Amino acid sequence: MAARPVRRREKLRQATLAEIREAARRLLATKGPAAVTINAVAREVGMSGPALYHYFASHDDLVAAVTADFLNELTATMEAARDAHTAGSPAERLLATCRSMREWAVAHPAEFRWIFASPIPPSASARNSPDSPRNKAARDFELVFLRQIEEVWASAPFPVPAPEELAPSVREQLDAYAVSLGRDLPIGALHVAMNCWIRLYGLLCMEVLNQLDFVYSDVAPIYEETLRDITAALGLDYHPPAPSEPAPTPSQ
Repeated sequence: MAARPVRRREKLRQATLAEIREAARRLLATKGPAAVTINAVAREVGMSGPALYHYFASHDDLVAAVTADFLNELTATMEAARDAHTAGSPAERLLATCRSMREWAVAHPAEFRWIFASPIPPSASARNSPDSPRNKAARDFELVFLRQIEEVWASAPFPVPAPEELAPSVREQLDAYAVSLGRDLPIGALHVAMNCWIRLYGLLCMEVLNQLDFVYSDVAPIYEETLRDITAALGLDYHPPAPSEPAPTPSQ
């Protein structure tokens, strides 16, 4: 008989954790990141600040949990877009994935800024271990793109620099990154993949952070130009977006 009350308490705890994270997201979207404090979030859910510490040991832990939520949501959106084109070519799947990333970021600028502005601090704490929910969510996010590059490479290798053409420090860093991911792309292919990612994600960050407003009021065509360049670098055919194509819904 003792197992049932334990399960009920755990369900209530998980529901409260979800309510707290949702309250933090609501504050972020309506009042900005500075408003997401322990006391403010506690007020949103009708508890005291000290009571909230029973659920999150610190503000950093709350930030990590909310960041993981956003990353998981973005990853699910990208995977849904990719999987909606299962019968398509690798180029179609990659383009759909990248477009869905921008669509989510533009639709959720506060959440995307939060992700971009929440780097993992150097720490030995449990929340910053490779297996922490926040770090796992970040790794899952970056692998959505990288796995598709691996798919492209496996079916039709694209031009890459020879390892000796790369600076020694670049080779060392790429080697370490490949080992950390457990991936086996050749260093030259990984270098090309990272260059593509830097261009794409860098442009998206500049757009969402309003760093291009001085010249562009519509960044979508610039994003498409970048996608065209990336597909060319990967030896793929570029396909323009279908007009009024509905966004796929992430599977639950």
